[in-house]
Amino acid sequence: MKAPDPSAVLPDRLLSRMRSDLVHTFSGERDAGVPQWQLDLEQGDDAGYFAHDSATWAVHGSMATVAAGIRALLVQALHPGALAGVAEHSDYRADPLQRLAGTIRWIFSVTYGSTATARQACSYVRRLHVPVRGHYQDAAGEMRRYSANDPHLAEWVHLAFTDAFLSAYEDFIGPVPAGGGGSGDGADDYVREWSVAGSLMGVQHPPTTRRQLKDRMQSFDDDGELAGGDRVTEVLGFLRSPPLPGRLDWGYRALFAAVVDTLPARYRQLLGLRGTPVPRLTRAGGRATLAVVGAALSGPGPSELAARRRLVRLGVLSVANAVPGR
Repeated sequence: MKAPDPSAVLPDRLLSRMRSDLVHTFSGERDAGVPQWQLDLEQGDDAGYFAHDSATWAVHGSMATVAAGIRALLVQALHPGALAGVAEHSDYRADPLQRLAGTIRWIFSVTYGSTATARQACSYVRRLHVPVRGHYQDAAGEMRRYSANDPHLAEWVHLAFTDAFLSAYEDFIGPVPAGGGGSGDGADDYVREWSVAGSLMGVQHPPTTRRQLKDRMQSFDDDGELAGGDRVTEVLGFLRSPPLPGRLDWGYRALFAAVVDTLPARYRQLLGLRGTPVPRLTRAGGRATLAVVGAALSGPGPSELAARRRLVRLGVLSVANAVPGR
């Protein structure tokens, strides 16, 4: 039996209020208008690194990104070096929405922007990372230096991000559509396409297939680089219950539980988390939550629409395809 469309069940007033809360959460702005940087994605002289029919556009344009963000933060936190940079050089506790908005801006600028816009977005983040350095205690108890721009730490962040977005799409949406002109395997296409972002962020030889992605992530654990601990517990406490508007809190809790159930058992062990007895039910709850989010946001986001307008101007898309589904 097909689940009902949330937009046909929930009152328009509630969806409108939820949309306002979601826009504020994702943009960090009180004003419900579209941030100028998203409108500026219409500018540029080329189609960007990812085609409109790419696996990357399919994944990043879906509601699965909301679940992916939770998973990415949980998995990235398992490397003490990566976590030290966040804990010691971030104000995520005081202003988490601004940090989230910055991450979203980077993702969408790279995904939907011209190649120049994507490079500028990555260069900007790498400049912000220059002072993010210090020492951390590794899984064996030894003190090590870290730098946010270190290629090895950047690799873990890239691997965790790629795995999170790929897994969230497959867990809550379905198989990733094959990218236009790709291998025919949507998962491999996504990993290969998004490897460009890894390279732009200083990752050396990022993986280009799902198998390579899994093997590289496993190598970090095999080499004893991943760990739990008090700092992970502190971040986990925040991620369990971030300061969200009341209308979003119930959905976030359902989605968090669903994401935890989809994590590998090894990662849950390191995080000190347990799966639920019936993960099938939590996953259904996660899908329902994402359906409500999709109904509230209603259609392609402004970043994608701006990119489509650029593609129409460049002659890559016809005017009829400026807005998908019309």
